[in-house]
Amino acid sequence: MGFFSTNVLKAIEWADASKNTIVYKYPMDGRKIVFGSKLTVRESQVAIFLNKGKIADVFTPGTYTLHSSNLPILTQLLALPYGFKSPFFADVFFVNTKQFTNQKWGTSNPITMRDKEFGTIRVRGYGSYSFKVDNAETFLKELFGTNSTFTTEDISSYLKSMLVSSISDTIAESKISALDIACNLSEFSEVATSHVSGDFANLGLKITKLIIENISFPEAVEKAIDTRSSMGVLEGQMDTYVKYQSANAIGDAAKNQGMGGVGATLGTGMAIGEVIKESLASTKKQSEQTTGKFCPECGAKNRANAKFCSECGSKLASKDTCIKCGAKVTPNAKFCPECGEKLK
Repeated sequence: MGFFSTNVLKAIEWADASKNTIVYKYPMDGRKIVFGSKLTVRESQVAIFLNKGKIADVFTPGTYTLHSSNLPILTQLLALPYGFKSPFFADVFFVNTKQFTNQKWGTSNPITMRDKEFGTIRVRGYGSYSFKVDNAETFLKELFGTNSTFTTEDISSYLKSMLVSSISDTIAESKISALDIACNLSEFSEVATSHVSGDFANLGLKITKLIIENISFPEAVEKAIDTRSSMGVLEGQMDTYVKYQSANAIGDAAKNQGMGGVGATLGTGMAIGEVIKESLASTKKQSEQTTGKFCPECGAKNRANAKFCSECGSKLASKDTCIKCGAKVTPNAKFCPECGEKLK
């Protein structure tokens, strides 16, 4: 009786104290299982009985008293007679079905893509993902083998390679600009998740979250992006920018010493003068187009320096001059102080 009590399992359970164990093989240590033993399967666990490496019966969370009715496949594999009471051998595996979060991924090599704005470029990316065991039987068949334990580290490299491959395919199929990807990482992550879900399902896994934290570009592309952004900021203020740069150039040229420096300074000054002249002319023309005078008779718009209306030929007066007698008036005056003419 003493031998029987020490070599038979009366209770089978697994209290997971780790954060990364996916599969745990219950240590039998030469002991056997007998009908009437208690099996406890906690939440986020699945217990699987194997006989000679072949999957038999699967138990979801709950407490069970083992007997032939809830071990039908194992009973059949062992060819046990009805009412069998003697101990028997079997392997018990506990599969953790909780989510394994904050798993890191990154591109070990750049992803080559064809960009409509920058041509063929190489990009890198990194982020995190979460997964869980969705089908314990499939997972044991495809990946586990005969190990005593199986952790996230045992599968992380394989999952990373699948993720990077799927993201590369998603980039190629999307045919969108790299800038659009970088500005819409959340939406792109959802598309990549749908693409890689099938590969995970084939392993009995489910990807619950994929986060693309960053898409980085080569240094040359980043400089081109910065230059384009700067030009966008300066749009509409190019004349001011030219003046500012010209003034800086004059100051730098003035620092040159010697006759050669004088010649260079004079040449630079003449060239800069032409640039400033063109810039001022452009500014003046733009000002004349936006300001200008309105005819008091017909209301037509004329150039700021026009003396007669181009539509009706009426004489145009300045803002501080009376239309009738030409006397000077204050800006807010409503009637001419000389002739009493109503000012329009």
